[in-house]
Amino acid sequence: MPSSRGLASLAPLMNLRTRHAAPLFAAFLSLIAAQTLRAGEAITSTTTSAPDTRYGLFGLLDHRSSYGQNIFPEPFRVDDSDQEDNEFRLDWYHAKAGASRTDFGKIEFEKGFGPVTFEIEAPYERDASPDGVVQGVANIDLGLRMPVFEYVEPHGFFDTTFGVAMEVGIPTGSEISKNPEWVPKIFNDLRIGSHVTLQTVVGYSILTGPGEDSGLHTLEYGFVFGYTLQHKELPIPGVLQFIPMFEVSGERTLNHVDQTNGVTASVGFRANIKSIGPIQPRIGVAYVFPMNGVARDDVHHGIYTSFVFEF
Repeated sequence: MPSSRGLASLAPLMNLRTRHAAPLFAAFLSLIAAQTLRAGEAITSTTTSAPDTRYGLFGLLDHRSSYGQNIFPEPFRVDDSDQEDNEFRLDWYHAKAGASRTDFGKIEFEKGFGPVTFEIEAPYERDASPDGVVQGVANIDLGLRMPVFEYVEPHGFFDTTFGVAMEVGIPTGSEISKNPEWVPKIFNDLRIGSHVTLQTVVGYSILTGPGEDSGLHTLEYGFVFGYTLQHKELPIPGVLQFIPMFEVSGERTLNHVDQTNGVTASVGFRANIKSIGPIQPRIGVAYVFPMNGVARDDVHHGIYTSFVFEF
């Protein structure tokens, strides 16, 4: 056991170590506190820079989506699926199949209510063949569509929107409009990068009412591929975007005796013109041709023209 004199001789050394240890310990605590504060600020900054963009029922929609942002071009013969605010449209289609001729025109108006788009369409059709001419106002179509789920890739390279739609055809009593039509649909709008868009629509048509067509069920489907070129990439005077397009449109009857599947394609373009006051015109022209023998019975070749006015 050390003597009391030995302990007394160690006291100054212990006091010296204690005096140096206290500042070191305080500095260590300060360093830990600073690092903890920086980590908290980083977490707060990350949370602030990445706000929640989800909205709608159960947060299934995303404010960053391309849906409803004029990214997807209006199709020709395939049903439109994008969200519209205020749009007026005039279309005309002329087709030949041997000695037969078909002329089809329509007036369409679309109005948006939030994510829901309402549309009304009034078409007129004239079919001329060696057997005679059949013409008149076709079904007046009323439609609603809305997105139900949207996904945006974290870096924004692509995004996709799934939605549902319903179309009701009201007969006018003309030679070509006798049966009400009910068409529930699903659709998908996909954007890839800054150029490519793909729109897909699938509908199930049911005819009711009088005549032999009553009870006919038809699967309707369409695909629309677009490649958008901005003015700086293709500087056409007065044109904001030039969009080459390719469409596939099909109808497959599911019952009755003559079950068929007619498939046609359209190759054309949309040119979105610079605004004239509050109106932004969009001009489209497409060449239509059959893709199988069933479609060839109705069309050997055709021209589709479309004028859209957004306001």
